[in-house]
Amino acid sequence: MSISFEIDEKVTGIARRTTEFVRDVVLPAEESCGGNVHDGPEPLRRRLQEAARSAGVFAPHVSAEWGGLGLDLRGQAVVFEAAGYSLLGPLALNCAAPDEGNMHLLEVVATEEQKERYLRPLAAGEVRSCFAMTEPAPGAGSDPRALTTTATRVEGGWRIDGRKWFISGADGAAFAICMARTSGGPGDAGGATMFLVDADNPGMKIVRNIDTLDQGLFGGHSEVAFEGCVVGDDAVLGAVDEGFTYAQVRLGPARMTHCMRWLGVARRAQDIALERAADRSAFGKPLAELGMVQQLLADSEIDIETSRAVLWRACWELDQGRSAAQHTSIAKTYVSEAVNRVVDRAVQVCGALGISKDAPLSRLYREVRPFRIYDGPSETHRWAIAKRAVRAARDRRASL
Repeated sequence: MSISFEIDEKVTGIARRTTEFVRDVVLPAEESCGGNVHDGPEPLRRRLQEAARSAGVFAPHVSAEWGGLGLDLRGQAVVFEAAGYSLLGPLALNCAAPDEGNMHLLEVVATEEQKERYLRPLAAGEVRSCFAMTEPAPGAGSDPRALTTTATRVEGGWRIDGRKWFISGADGAAFAICMARTSGGPGDAGGATMFLVDADNPGMKIVRNIDTLDQGLFGGHSEVAFEGCVVGDDAVLGAVDEGFTYAQVRLGPARMTHCMRWLGVARRAQDIALERAADRSAFGKPLAELGMVQQLLADSEIDIETSRAVLWRACWELDQGRSAAQHTSIAKTYVSEAVNRVVDRAVQVCGALGISKDAPLSRLYREVRPFRIYDGPSETHRWAIAKRAVRAARDRRASL
């Protein structure tokens, strides 16, 4: 097995332009709004995305056929990290969650007609979308098999009924990809189907926008009701009862792109800590010469480099067409916790400045904490990692 850490010249160029674009255009925009885009200021999104187009960094993950730059996951890892240096960077490049994951899913699963109707405007930044799977307890959450939302056959299509919550970006989205059970019951491993639901469907309503710790995701997180929501047969995304299979098409790469973006946040926090340690003196020395501060800075360098390595390994496996389930779980768990550690150390190095609004660290701190829950909490991934490791060990023993 040969894994190269060399970066293609095309990727290097896009990453360089992204770094410059984020520094010159996106960071000032983030400062002006304090990173809070929960309410979804649409003119800001469109202005940033038009600027990204002009800079040649728009939609790096989308194939050229649909107007993007066509990078594979290893290339995305480099560019998304550069974009993630600002909380608004991924939004500007049109590679923010949940749209980025939905674009990938649509490219892989949708019919040509569905791609024209939904993927093309989404990839162009003309509309936004959401992915409606998570439900209030006891419904689908860390365990998708607990899915309770149902889709029942009616004349000419399906009727969807159920309640979703914590649906990121739902407020202002043009359409939802909704997971509903078309056979079996909660707890069954199969029986889910994905449906494309236009936001103007009278059976789909936003109940409320949930007040959350993080404020940097465009459109926030919403509770959404599907009540007598009737859609046609052409709304089925993929095959009936294969929704859980398609979810894996989306979730594996989407977990990695989350890691890429948040690694950019970690780098920014570390840069702030390094600058503060070099400039601020205490006890007659710059902070950077104090042993305990040096340990904090060194541990963050180790976390960033290790995160990048496990992330690139998982991306390489996915680019090879492998399932990569074990390595994506390892990467998601490690990176989500490492990013938290890096930002926390940066706050500690900066002291009172770190928890004030004079520096962006308190803002970054609020944003990164939920990452240990989003796309599967660390505990769920550890459970899955251990199960796979034990199964592999048993298989090796049985083959002796």
